[in-house]
Amino acid sequence: MEGVGGDGASAATALNQRTHELSKLFQYYLDKTTPHSTYRWIGTFVLALLYALRVYYVQGFYVVTYGLGIYILNLLIGFLSPLVDPELEPSDGPMLPTKGSDEFKPFIRRLPEFKFWYAITKAFCVAFVMTFFSLFDVPVFWPILLCYWIVLFVLTMRRQITHMIKYRYIPFNLGKQKYSGKRPSASGSSPRAD
Repeated sequence: MEGVGGDGASAATALNQRTHELSKLFQYYLDKTTPHSTYRWIGTFVLALLYALRVYYVQGFYVVTYGLGIYILNLLIGFLSPLVDPELEPSDGPMLPTKGSDEFKPFIRRLPEFKFWYAITKAFCVAFVMTFFSLFDVPVFWPILLCYWIVLFVLTMRRQITHMIKYRYIPFNLGKQKYSGKRPSASGSSPRAD
């Protein structure tokens, strides 16, 4: 009987090892996508389009879609918010400048772009899988959910934009400023008199 217990332990160890190897492989490919943000977002939009087509085709799963919309709205708030909210946490660390004379400090997001993308992609994958189970197809009148989500979106974004205006920050990177250097003089002559 000792052999049976030993085989079970070795099978569990082999399964754990295989799971760990697959996890490392997944993480390796996930890390390789980090610099390719445009392609990542294109893939996510294709996945969102597939989800939308699936929901349209089956004419259901509106509660799943509503939950997905609320989750994405929550992620968007984290993406647009600074890491240290000047309204809630006065700290000694990097703060957003509030006056023109303040030193420039870069905008640090509460939810970085990569984690934002990854969470949205996972959410669409989970929601897509949920559309294959009738348990999640709760009959509701979808226009009410849509109206409620739009009102929630507008109120939330208004509050976020008000916060951005109050503390004078822009959560988007507009790129590095480019300087053209010295402009050549129009006359083409040297300012020195010989």
